[in-house]
Amino acid sequence: MKRFADLTYKKQQKVVAFLFLLVPVALTIVFGYLPFVSMVEYSFMRWDGMGEKEFIGFKNYVDALTRPENYRVFKVALYYLVASVVQIALALFFATILSFNLKGKSFFKGVLFFPYLINGVAIGLIFLYFFRDTGTLNTFLKFLGFKGDTLWLTDPKIVNWSIAFTSVWRYMGYNMIMFLGAIQSIPSEIYEAAELDGANYWDVFWHIILKTIMPIVKLMVILSITGSLSAFETPYIMTGGGNGSETFVIRTVDTAFKYNKIGLASAMAIILTIIVLIVTAIQEKYFKVED
Repeated sequence: MKRFADLTYKKQQKVVAFLFLLVPVALTIVFGYLPFVSMVEYSFMRWDGMGEKEFIGFKNYVDALTRPENYRVFKVALYYLVASVVQIALALFFATILSFNLKGKSFFKGVLFFPYLINGVAIGLIFLYFFRDTGTLNTFLKFLGFKGDTLWLTDPKIVNWSIAFTSVWRYMGYNMIMFLGAIQSIPSEIYEAAELDGANYWDVFWHIILKTIMPIVKLMVILSITGSLSAFETPYIMTGGGNGSETFVIRTVDTAFKYNKIGLASAMAIILTIIVLIVTAIQEKYFKVED
């Protein structure tokens, strides 16, 4: 302690900052980077998770990139991509409305944000019963006079739309809160000046709100695209990847733990990581945010 007291104030700040960062950095390295390095190593091996590892070079990558079924599962990501556009649009709409003086807006904020607080497994189970043949949705449709016999989770034509709707319901509130925080940081003087200039609500939204929060919008777009490519939790719980709802991550997990091909699954995970990094880099290049 005496040695610490003898240090200058700036050096004391550096020591304190180092000590505070030591534990989280160590945990990140142990549980984040080291497993990733091991996964890279496994991607060059033929290994079933139990026996001896056999080095086979890039054969796992060639296998993963030449299997037609691996490309077909990427089509499922398009459903989540469309859903993410709807999700962002709805979040921006509600955030704009709730940013103004509205009676009961705190209640509506809580209602819209609440689904994000629910565990993903619980959401999957809730909507599994909601969309099942004799579930809540079909029962309600029958009450309204419709047939109510739609196979929401077994018809390959609509199963992905059903699951994508679940993702919209779950994540829309989170995006709304992010947009709302950005909108509320806009000084009120700007709104007053726009009102004096005769700007209507559309002018205020388009020229003030949207342009001001554009960095947050672009961040949400990046997160939505990467989330669409790596969707796993909800479709796995609701359908297990069946009926045409299998995503790339579900195929990777099945390859590793159902078919015991750890090396091939690791290569698939590395490929997905590279795709996400490429997509993010493209967005950063062509959608740069100016100060």
